[in-house]
Amino acid sequence: MSKKLALAAVVLATLSGQALAKSTLTLYTSQPSEDAQMTVNAFEKAHPDIEVKWIRDGTTKLTARLQAEMAAGGAAPDVLLIADSVTMESLKQQDLLAAYHSPEASRYDAQLYDKAGFYYGTKLITTGIAYHTKAPVKPSSWQDLLKPELKNMTTLPSPLYSGAAQIHMAALMNTPQLGWTYYEKLKANGAMPQSGNGAVMSAITSGNKAYGVLVDYMAIREKAKGAPIDFVFPSEGVSMVTEPVAVMKSAKNPQAAHAFIDFVLSDAGQRLVLQQGYLPADASLPVPAGFPPRDSIKLMPFDAARALADAEPNKKRFSDLFGSK
Repeated sequence: MSKKLALAAVVLATLSGQALAKSTLTLYTSQPSEDAQMTVNAFEKAHPDIEVKWIRDGTTKLTARLQAEMAAGGAAPDVLLIADSVTMESLKQQDLLAAYHSPEASRYDAQLYDKAGFYYGTKLITTGIAYHTKAPVKPSSWQDLLKPELKNMTTLPSPLYSGAAQIHMAALMNTPQLGWTYYEKLKANGAMPQSGNGAVMSAITSGNKAYGVLVDYMAIREKAKGAPIDFVFPSEGVSMVTEPVAVMKSAKNPQAAHAFIDFVLSDAGQRLVLQQGYLPADASLPVPAGFPPRDSIKLMPFDAARALADAEPNKKRFSDLFGSK
């Protein structure tokens, strides 16, 4: 009898161990480390049967790493959560992503996700106008940066270095009253590029420049800390980086990857975006502190496939106009 009980105990322990065993999800993300840890913690709490192993780096470095791993036949992530839809479109066209039709997608504006289900935007990081609180003119339009009295006062991130700036340039190309004519007028009015958004913000807060093209959260967070900077969403609209999420075609755990996508698009996932201080992609949710009402923020139309096709010609033309620095 004791042998039977011992055997039953062994069987029970084995079954319990199997029940408690977690599957592993590998995530590559370009989120800031603190945000990435918050996202992973929240997902693991919602899915205690899944353990997330994650690697964080910039989108360009992550995609280079991914390409190298794929070429070497090495391990690859299950899911990607990276900065922009143009990079995702490139991976899609290389046949590296798997389509997944998330049931959460019906709550979102159609331009925030790939219609075939290859990637989904999770937040809106828009680009508008930041300005020093002592600037002579409070801007409300992109056209305000062309005013003669603002000559030599404006800076902007370079699309040769910044993915958000590249997307902003592509969005302006599709806006009739802006486009290349607008960039040419900016140049004529003395606008000078910086390497990226961080450099633009530093130029404004230090007083070296009065105005700058900048992503929203940087200016709004610095203002909340007491920096002499303000931000406006121009009347013609703002471009947007959507931090999309996608499943790799080579994913070893596609079910966990699908669960991750559903989570970041869910109400709980979008409320986490709000908690982190970003504009949620879910338009039914409120905006973070410091943002204007959502219905006052006009989004420029954006076509990721067209932006990808035009990326190199646009960057060359920008370089020809402003120089390569």
